[in-house]
Amino acid sequence: MSKKVIYGLYDSEHGLFDAIKKAKHEHIEIDDVFTPFPVHGLDPLLGLEESRLHIAGFVYGLTGFLVAFLGMTWVSTVDWPNIFGGKPYWSVPAFVPIMFESTVLFAAVGMTVTFYVVSGMGPGIKNPILHPRITDDKFCISFNTAEVTEEKANAFFTSTGAEEVGVKEI
Repeated sequence: MSKKVIYGLYDSEHGLFDAIKKAKHEHIEIDDVFTPFPVHGLDPLLGLEESRLHIAGFVYGLTGFLVAFLGMTWVSTVDWPNIFGGKPYWSVPAFVPIMFESTVLFAAVGMTVTFYVVSGMGPGIKNPILHPRITDDKFCISFNTAEVTEEKANAFFTSTGAEEVGVKEI
């Protein structure tokens, strides 16, 4: 299932911001925006919601904490209850370093895998690139030609000062 997009390249983030504001004002549906680095203030301008990745990170961290705590509890009280130096079987302060490390490990690995799955990235997946300079030094706005005509998009890019306009099927 491919779609045809028309895109415009801008030199600066200020030009990109102005173009996005004009597109919002003219009620033109933006398909996607690409930047070579994170641009602060872009998400609220585009109306994007906050990521829920931190919730997944909390769940993964809690899972790691519980696995470590319950695993060490079972080992030290049921599976192999040895008394070392008069200490009790269930010595929670001794569990703290391992619980911390398990929490960090589960959260980091879980969030990484979740990010790659949600983003559609991963081994063997080839994502289309609109223009090679988008990841280098150009800022890009793209419109889906099914929603915006090429003539309207070309007029928009000309009026906003886009340096280059292209059409690509992805």
